[in-house]
Amino acid sequence: MANARASVEITARTVEEAIERGLAQLGASREEVEIEVLHPGRSGVFGLGAQDASVRLTRVVASHSESQAAIEQVTERLPGEEAAELPLHPDWPPETVALAVGLLQGLIDRMGIKGKVLARVSDEFSDEEGVQTLVLNVTGKDLGILIGRQAETLQALQYIVRLMLSKRLTRWEPVVVDVESYRVRRQRALQRLALRMAERAVSTRRRVILEAMPANERRIIHLALREHPGVITRSVGEGDRRKVTIIPK
Repeated sequence: MANARASVEITARTVEEAIERGLAQLGASREEVEIEVLHPGRSGVFGLGAQDASVRLTRVVASHSESQAAIEQVTERLPGEEAAELPLHPDWPPETVALAVGLLQGLIDRMGIKGKVLARVSDEFSDEEGVQTLVLNVTGKDLGILIGRQAETLQALQYIVRLMLSKRLTRWEPVVVDVESYRVRRQRALQRLALRMAERAVSTRRRVILEAMPANERRIIHLALREHPGVITRSVGEGDRRKVTIIPK
């Protein structure tokens, strides 16, 4: 069992900045602390409604056997899909999957949230055909707190897991963190929306402007219509109010 040595709560403009300040204050590396995101922060509009991010860092000492312990690997089955046998790609060997699952499971456990991390590999979130991404999906009840407004909390959680994993592996790994398959459902809904609006733009010969979306969701729209023969897409606006415009060719 890990033993806590010191704990600090840090508030800063971003989650990453808060973590760096906390590490400096504790004189510790990322491997020596447990990181709990208390609030992911909010940029606001023109500075209005902005909120700083806050994190809690707890310095721990883990035994070698704990850090190397194998974590049970599980796969999930989404509606209409076959569950993946891990690993499906040499980039995702069992020990890497186990490490990623353990890091995320540890984070949500320390947040006091009851959930289980399920792992699968999928090309659904990749830009390139055949490239597989490790998807960590948290399942359980009342997990909306892990998603947050416009998935801001989910984005922060994913960023933390990627940082922790890349630090352990000494390379960047684009792991996707999901909660109750929210990202999958949202991505598919946005792809359907993109195609419907593209057809409207083509039939009316008028550009269609979608609602404001965060950058990762705008990217889904752009990718969905990247090869569309009848339209092109552009992002317009500033900050949190940026919108995708679908323009007939």
